[in-house]
Amino acid sequence: MEKPLVSIIMPVYKVEKFVAKAIESLQNQTYKNFELIAVDDGSPDTSGEICESYAKNDERIHVIHKENGGAPSARNLALKQIKGKYVYFMDSDDWCESEMLTDMVKLAEENQVELVITGFFIDTYYSDNEYGTQFISCDDRVYNEQLEFRKNAYKYFDNNLLYTPWNKLFLSSRIKDLSLTFKNTIMDDFPFVLDYIKDVKKVAITSKMYYHFLRARSDSETQKYRPTLYEKRQEEHEWLKNLYEYWSLNEEKNVKEFLSRRYLERLIECVENATNPKANFLKKHQKLKIKEMVCLPEVKEMTKLAKPNTLILRLMFIPLKLQSVNWVYFQSKFITYVRTHNVKLFTLLKNKRKKK
Repeated sequence: MEKPLVSIIMPVYKVEKFVAKAIESLQNQTYKNFELIAVDDGSPDTSGEICESYAKNDERIHVIHKENGGAPSARNLALKQIKGKYVYFMDSDDWCESEMLTDMVKLAEENQVELVITGFFIDTYYSDNEYGTQFISCDDRVYNEQLEFRKNAYKYFDNNLLYTPWNKLFLSSRIKDLSLTFKNTIMDDFPFVLDYIKDVKKVAITSKMYYHFLRARSDSETQKYRPTLYEKRQEEHEWLKNLYEYWSLNEEKNVKEFLSRRYLERLIECVENATNPKANFLKKHQKLKIKEMVCLPEVKEMTKLAKPNTLILRLMFIPLKLQSVNWVYFQSKFITYVRTHNVKLFTLLKNKRKKK
């Protein structure tokens, strides 16, 4: 039986140090029936030329060059070109294990599902030669009933498996039928995934991990201040609330607990951001921003609903529960100090906020 074609979409921008490894990891796949659409998004370095050099020797690779418009526009352009039964999205600075496509297509074909979800690795680099790996996975499961998947989806959100497209195999006909595109907004790939799973019926999940997400932790990155982070996290929270309201599961106890805990975890991140030295805020201004974020009735209510699943989270939630601006401030300053002076320890503690 002929193996179905997989269309792989990969935006390319300023990744000349990484894109060769990304492409070679695809060429090394045991599953050979794929097309790679690499979209050079006006990259100012040699990324586009590197892609072209691989395309010359591999007819499965197609390179599109365009003016810079961001990853969403690059993916949307490629979506118009796809020919495969399935679609896979990859970032050009990451890489994947050789069995990934074989196993994903096998799961999709044998179970006739609309979506395949896999585990993945997060490789955090502390220096050029030192990195730590976090393993993101869950139990094997095939959902043939829509309601069953919806009732259990919070577990996969909680385990970071439902946010990004690169640990998933999508059905191209479904993308076309729903006229799905990537929006030019924060976390541009998350709304795409939400739109895809909104009415999905059949889903297969594997505990196997294939994709290596590379996370660099340079001093400049860990100290960076993000002025719109709080607003972005608020919008992200609304997306999830709206999804569960659409599913009529927003009053489920497990869902309310998950949404509350998730919100508080990200609120801690926003407080850390507000006390970042790079923000150049006076101490008085920092405390005012903390008060605006923390001293709200809905935050108080969420602290009652959330059940922190690690000791670190339990300790971090106490100041939020008391809505003590001073305590939250000093806790955040400590976290910021660790973040800027010991990147390795900070990453370890951050990973331990989540139950493995």
